[in-house]
Amino acid sequence: MASDKTVLITGTSSGIGLAAAVAAARAGWTTVATMRDTGKAEALLKAAAEQAVTDRIQVKRLDVADPDSVAACLDEVIADHGRLDALVNNAGAAQVGTVEQMSLDDVRSTMEVNFFGVVTTTRAALPHLRAAQGRVITVTSVGGAVGQPFNEAYCAAKFAVEGFMQSLAPVAATVGVDVTVVEPGAVASEFVANLGLDIPALLAAAGPYAPALEAYIARTQKTFGNAQTPAEAAAPVIEALTADHPPFRVQTSDWAREFVGTSLGDLDGSAVQTLTRAWLR
Repeated sequence: MASDKTVLITGTSSGIGLAAAVAAARAGWTTVATMRDTGKAEALLKAAAEQAVTDRIQVKRLDVADPDSVAACLDEVIADHGRLDALVNNAGAAQVGTVEQMSLDDVRSTMEVNFFGVVTTTRAALPHLRAAQGRVITVTSVGGAVGQPFNEAYCAAKFAVEGFMQSLAPVAATVGVDVTVVEPGAVASEFVANLGLDIPALLAAAGPYAPALEAYIARTQKTFGNAQTPAEAAAPVIEALTADHPPFRVQTSDWAREFVGTSLGDLDGSAVQTLTRAWLR
């Protein structure tokens, strides 16, 4: 048990973040479960009560896109607990569309949450993690290793996160901080549902991209029909949190390992292009 240690997890109102917060508390960690709107904490608190870990979970507001919110939350954590041993960057937002039909504001907002939010929170946490000889765990995506159709902005942000963390890892190690990225595939959570996509309207507005988009949506719906549960996807997060020497990169399923492996060994890009082009017909 690690009852003297504190972990802060972002994006815990649903999905992987909720599951990871409850699992971390079950593992004995004092768990600061953060979310942009604490009015959405009901599902987390219910799950915590069911697992009898309510006393080890503290809900706080944190908006990763607002540096002042991040700083205020971390100040409260140190004031309340005196230390921060781990940060789990989990908050994120999906974005479906192709660049010709997206506004630059759409692209920027996707980068703001998925990339700059991670940078902001990690940067603010590092002094405390150095003091504790702690670790940074970031939930990225298989979309951080494999560029996927109609996900240009989202995958760009996740690729950026992976590059940022891969570059940071050896530097952080010199001051005693471990860095890990966790790459889930399809997860049965509210993450996709929260997009609120009007698929008929999306297809009607897609113009020349409509046939490819329709094929992509059909394939994606089938994929999410066989998705991991949030608890299954959160398990590697907890393993990275508790391991003596966590790896830099870990996938959450055999499918995710195979999928990411396609890209990591694809020196000329042909394997990924052959795979993803097949999704559009």
